[in-house]
Amino acid sequence: MKQRKNNKGYRRPVIIKNKGKQPEAQPSVDPITGKKIPKSFVFSRGKLPVPLKQLQMDLRKLMLPYTALSLKEKKRNNLRDFLNVAGPMGVTHFLILSKTASGPYLRVATTPQGPTLTFKIQEYALAADIARSQLHPRCPKDLFKNSALIVLSGFVSSELPLRLTTNMFQNIFPTIDVKTVKLSACQRIVLLNYNKDTKLIDFRHYSIRLQPIGVSRRLRKLVQSHQVPDLRNLQDVSDFVTKAGYGSESEADDEAATVTLSSNIGRVNRASNKSAVRLQEIGPRMTLQLVRIEKGLCTGEVLFDAYATGEAGDKGKTNNKTDNNDEDSEGSEDDDQDGEEDPEDNEDDEELD
Repeated sequence: MKQRKNNKGYRRPVIIKNKGKQPEAQPSVDPITGKKIPKSFVFSRGKLPVPLKQLQMDLRKLMLPYTALSLKEKKRNNLRDFLNVAGPMGVTHFLILSKTASGPYLRVATTPQGPTLTFKIQEYALAADIARSQLHPRCPKDLFKNSALIVLSGFVSSELPLRLTTNMFQNIFPTIDVKTVKLSACQRIVLLNYNKDTKLIDFRHYSIRLQPIGVSRRLRKLVQSHQVPDLRNLQDVSDFVTKAGYGSESEADDEAATVTLSSNIGRVNRASNKSAVRLQEIGPRMTLQLVRIEKGLCTGEVLFDAYATGEAGDKGKTNNKTDNNDEDSEGSEDDDQDGEEDPEDNEDDEELD
């Protein structure tokens, strides 16, 4: 070894350590529309049961890619800690889950000054529950690569609560330009339907799938799977194409659910051809009731109270003291936590992927 080092032509080998690829920083402004991209934190206040913790993770996946999927929380963190981190990271909205004696609640707030909408979760189903109920659940690897589209139904009213709710959910997802948007980026849709009779909001999350019209099921699967089919029991390759027919009755062509594509999507759906639009629920699913609107961030003037006896903005009397007191006690818990010392390592506790 000493002789080799003394040789003039010998060079000590250089070892390059692979430090791993650093994740790319999320853009703050849309390069096409020029508008600020909304980002969110999804976290909890107080102690949550296991199902609600899973609902929190489902909501984080729903808000991808502009949210903190691996957001770390500690008991000593208070609302001010999240707000201090939200500014430098460009976070514009908070989705806060909590549990009281009367049931679970979801607060949707705009940072840093509000308003805050409080919803009571009447019913909910996790994404895992939705997948188990389906014969063929669908979740491609790039399904959450782009943000979901938002569709609001039934929010046609001049009342202040519905106008604020509409504005909140429209701004929580990035806006799109119909002329420049890529069809391949539209893979998920969030549907909110307001029932004016029950005053409840149905919250649904679907994946968007396109199927070419006039193409047999076997031929479509052959192109998509990239696998050689089993032709041992067939006399001719044409038997493979014609044997399966053109799909079941549930896959019949529906003119109301067909579109003409402007560009190619995948290997099957070609431009200028008609394709059928299929929606498949991926969860989570929730039934929400708007119970309170506050002017500030989880505080301030009450603009709407579902349990108030007077008009919207009346902060005096309530018909249902139980639910109202539960919300007040849950809010006072945040106030008590705000008096604690701030953790020294906030940046390690919150991070955006």
